[in-house]
Amino acid sequence: MKRLLSIELQKIWFNKASRTLSIIYFLSLFLLASIALIEFDFGFFKFEAAKSGFFNFPYIWHFTTYVASWFKLFLAVIIVSMVANEFSYGTLKQNLIDGMSKKEFLLSKIYTILLFSGISTFFVFGISLVLGLRYSSYTEIGIIFSDMSYLFAYFLKHVAFFSFCLFLALLIKRSAFTLGFIFVWFLGENVVHALLKYNILGYKPQDKDTVVIDWVKNILPLESMSNLIVEPFTRLNFVKSVSNTVGATFVKNYQVQPIYVGIVLFWTFLFMYCSFLLLKKRDL
Repeated sequence: MKRLLSIELQKIWFNKASRTLSIIYFLSLFLLASIALIEFDFGFFKFEAAKSGFFNFPYIWHFTTYVASWFKLFLAVIIVSMVANEFSYGTLKQNLIDGMSKKEFLLSKIYTILLFSGISTFFVFGISLVLGLRYSSYTEIGIIFSDMSYLFAYFLKHVAFFSFCLFLALLIKRSAFTLGFIFVWFLGENVVHALLKYNILGYKPQDKDTVVIDWVKNILPLESMSNLIVEPFTRLNFVKSVSNTVGATFVKNYQVQPIYVGIVLFWTFLFMYCSFLLLKKRDL
């Protein structure tokens, strides 16, 4: 494991683009702390992020994992480029000639995915803990370390998404086309769902057909990953107050739901297994 990881990390570090993206990614995580400095005064409405409840325990675990998860696109580019370059520069064939098996090649990518996801989770944990201890109104041990399931969901979400990227990169072998396909897939899950629900079936509250369409969308790869950590903003008291004033209500389950954990684990193992089959059968 150590040897395979060392090989991959050297490839990433000595590739200028990958090294730059890695640095930008982890710097972006540190920039989460700058949210506490946001203040603005708009007429009668004054907003101070540090006093808004964003950094209260245990809510902060939900908030930071949701926001930080958007930055994973930087690492996705690295994962895709890392695999595509193996084909473009012929390093995959050379590694096989030098004695590395296809299984070891794939494991080196998976170990890198797990390492990046683990380090990212550790960074988010540390940043959230520091911000919470500095700004939270609740600092009891029991409250601080409750709702830690969001960190597990954050880790799983990254591993699953990077496994998806890995499979597509092995399938397509070109970084630009792979990234483009991921974007098209994301649009497809949302646009096709909207067309079926609103244009073809015609949305009606409690309509069984549209409920089935919603369910199908929720088990698709990117949507199920997204559902691991739902948006946290409507949990805030000042958002609830504003929504109640205008007559809007939000009915959501904000917790990490086991059903989505199971679905995402299924997709993760499926993508890894399909990657192995693809690599095993492909003539390199």
